Amino acid sequence: PDTLRLMYATEESLEIAISQAYAGNRLADLCASVENCVRQYGYSVVKEMVGHGVGRDLHEEPQVPNYWDRFSMGTGPKLAPGMILAIEPMINAGISDIEILSDHWTVVTKDRAMSAHYEHTVLITEGAPEILTPRPRLVSREMIGSLPR
Repeated sequence: PDTLRLMYATEESLEIAISQAYAGNRLADLCASVENCVRQYGYSVVKEMVGHGVGRDLHEEPQVPNYWDRFSMGTGPKLAPGMILAIEPMINAGISDIEILSDHWTVVTKDRAMSAHYEHTVLITEGAPEILTPRPRLVSREMIGSLPR
């Protein structure tokens, strides 16, 4: 149940972030929506790794963190039609700190708590955001029962 709850919260944070991905909205508001969502569950966001713009190269500007300084809300670049963003909530059940193991690839939480990572690539349009990597939701509310917050 704890694993499913973490997965559910991470997917929910992704969906909420996508709901902010409209032309004219600020990147800061999209980013902050992830952290605001998962904090309600008592989880933390990985700050060392972020989503990103997608274009000719896979990883381009702007960086899309899963948090934003609350004093900077309503700031940062405005989203514009044609932008493509990889929105990638990385959520930890414990502390936000991570470490990279000696193989220089494996990433773990410093406290060895569970972590979840979901991603969608999203096109900013004149209207609703278009998810370029659609897939069904992996964890439903019915699978985990009640969600104490």
